[in-house]
Amino acid sequence: MKLFEIEEIYPDVAGGSRLPRRQAGNSPQGLATTLVADYTLPTRAWLPSAAVTTLLGEFGITSGAARTAISRLARRGVLESSRDGRHSFYRLTRDAADELSAGGAWIARFAEHARAWDGTWTLVAFSLPQEHGAQRRSLRGQLRWLGFAPLYDGLWVSPDPWNPTVAGRLATVTPGAMTVFRAAHVDLAAGADRNPIEAWDIAAITEHYAAFDRQWRPLLQQVRDGRIAGAAAVRARTEIMDDYRHIPLIDPQLPVELLPPEWPRMRAREVFVEIYDGLAGHAQSHVLDVVRRSSGAAPVGIMAHTVAVMAAS
Repeated sequence: MKLFEIEEIYPDVAGGSRLPRRQAGNSPQGLATTLVADYTLPTRAWLPSAAVTTLLGEFGITSGAARTAISRLARRGVLESSRDGRHSFYRLTRDAADELSAGGAWIARFAEHARAWDGTWTLVAFSLPQEHGAQRRSLRGQLRWLGFAPLYDGLWVSPDPWNPTVAGRLATVTPGAMTVFRAAHVDLAAGADRNPIEAWDIAAITEHYAAFDRQWRPLLQQVRDGRIAGAAAVRARTEIMDDYRHIPLIDPQLPVELLPPEWPRMRAREVFVEIYDGLAGHAQSHVLDVVRRSSGAAPVGIMAHTVAVMAAS
């Protein structure tokens, strides 16, 4: 089970693109998952389906599309349901909560501290028969999730050391040949030499950071002044999480030694943390109000968590 399909972030992954195309808005399933997780992940509290539909409606999603998204998440094993009289309720499944907790920790820890790099790369070379197109796409998707990028078609690189997470994911790959190396790049001082950092489109990543900054930095003063509340606080908090969770995939903490000066990674994190945490109180109050109105009962176990709480999980 994947809570967010790789194609949602890399729609053209099968074509080997190194950066995602920006989509217009966020998918109803993605928004629903983020919403439920933001306020119930530690407790797996039950949310009335009417409350989830109402909250999604505040993003401009119709009630029909919201119900469809909730139903599909239940079929995918992300949500489970229960009934109490005429009210239906949903909560995260245990597996989904575990995966979201791990993913949240990964997002929260991204760029938390400057990371040393020992100058070596992890390389995955693979060969799959041409007729195994689906397996090829699946492997490329796994590699992207794990922070790799294609230096050449069948040779993917990452600045991270080999680790159990990567080993476990790639152990599930379907038949084919695969070899893993740890190596340092040797500069050939020739026109044909290609540095591994060129597996990433640095100019496009820079523009992605710039777009994130243009979208969210203007909200900082409003958050500091407490001028964003109610449904607007929930929307902003959910949308910045959905935007920011893409960044560690696009820039998997690439070595700053190889990047342009004043790389914007830390600035993006600072904006994310201040907005996401700064809106937590107002957003939580609004979600509690919606749940009360939807079920007529006092909400239990609903709490907006913070970046620090996610990082500690």
